[in-house]
Amino acid sequence: MDATQRLVDELRTHALIIGDVVLTSGKTASYYVDAKRAILQPAGFAALGELVAHHARAWGATAVGGLTMGADPVACSALAGGFDGKAFFVRKETKQHGLQRRVEGPLLDASDRCVIVEDVVTTGGSTLQAIEAVREAGHEIVGVISVLDRLAGGAEKIAAAAGAPYVACTTIDDVYPDRPDRS
Repeated sequence: MDATQRLVDELRTHALIIGDVVLTSGKTASYYVDAKRAILQPAGFAALGELVAHHARAWGATAVGGLTMGADPVACSALAGGFDGKAFFVRKETKQHGLQRRVEGPLLDASDRCVIVEDVVTTGGSTLQAIEAVREAGHEIVGVISVLDRLAGGAEKIAAAAGAPYVACTTIDDVYPDRPDRS
């Protein structure tokens, strides 16, 4: 079984929740995918790491990260999956104490080529915040990766904002093909 199918199986088994829930966007959905329930377990983490590391290497990336907290396990999985680069996290707001950084982790060099990562994409809002912060810090974005895309329009916004390829490791069609709102 390949890494994509292992990830789909882990998401379906551990992360798919059927029932009404309010999404980050404020919209209500009849299902929810709490990806962290799957990717913070050994099989899901390993499968995700293999996929993220593969794309990051293919794009010539030197750093992988995104908005905390959705991106945290995704970025770390890339390192565990063999990506030979840096992981970083983007705070929602600049820290007001300590070093007052918004982009945390190893210092990124001006030459670093960044991949933005996210756990679940619906409208793309969190990913867009990370793209903006990394760009404001002066870094190039070479790609964007999500664990799961809910296929709700976020992909188009992300690709346009990043000016780089966007890849979803899985989509809601893979994890919940019989959902009631499937078009």
